[in-house]
Amino acid sequence: MTALSMTTAEIIRTRAGSAPVEVAIVLGSGLGPLADRVEGATAIPYADLPGFPQGGVSGHQSRLVVGQLGGRRVAVLSGREHYYENGNAAAMRPALETVQALGAGRLILTNAAGSFRPEVGPTSIVVHSDYVNWSGRNPLIGEHGDERFVDMREAYDPALRAALKGVAHRLGIPHHEGVYFWFSGPTFESPAEIRAMNILGADLVGMSTVPEVILARRLKLRVAALSMVTNFAAGMAGAEISHADTKAVAARGGAAMAALIIGLLEDGA
Repeated sequence: MTALSMTTAEIIRTRAGSAPVEVAIVLGSGLGPLADRVEGATAIPYADLPGFPQGGVSGHQSRLVVGQLGGRRVAVLSGREHYYENGNAAAMRPALETVQALGAGRLILTNAAGSFRPEVGPTSIVVHSDYVNWSGRNPLIGEHGDERFVDMREAYDPALRAALKGVAHRLGIPHHEGVYFWFSGPTFESPAEIRAMNILGADLVGMSTVPEVILARRLKLRVAALSMVTNFAAGMAGAEISHADTKAVAARGGAAMAALIIGLLEDGA
């Protein structure tokens, strides 16, 4: 743990109480309302937390919410910093180190994504099974020591993935599994890029999450990731893709995503 994460964790404990956090949740574009479901919540603006994202993307509330959700003490990060904002693949490292310092051993990541699969349309929920990162960017570049050589064979925790699928079946929530391709953004992908990604075995494309998965595995956090499909990838549907549409569709599908995450917490996975 770094001095920065310890300092920030102490600020959070002073405001939200000293009880350990069990699970951290990062909310993507349009998915912020889940934070409003936290009981006994303490909300802290990112601006008050050293090392947390200080920029912002519309659709992100830029606050940390600590309290009870699904019977677990959680830290909900309502918003993230993306690589395309400042060119820093490790931008979320201080925030993730802080939730680890608060006690979190599990991390649930969410995002809005585009789909390559005709049967996985807008508002579909996809549990990540793996990722592709051909960006040449890695949040561990520049780190020293053998610990930087992180094994990513089970980047997404098998038990958490199985538990998510079990909860989805129990609650009757339609869902899929898929491989997520991290694209740096901020431009949406070209149709030719989408065709190339499809050949490489990806099911989804988005502009976040993968750097956080790598950082979390370096921190030995158990990770699960969920995408809310907001559009078909470029060239599939013929319609223009916009961030406004991304936020609107994610909000429409957010109730099912929230139910799935709360069900996972209630099951104690």
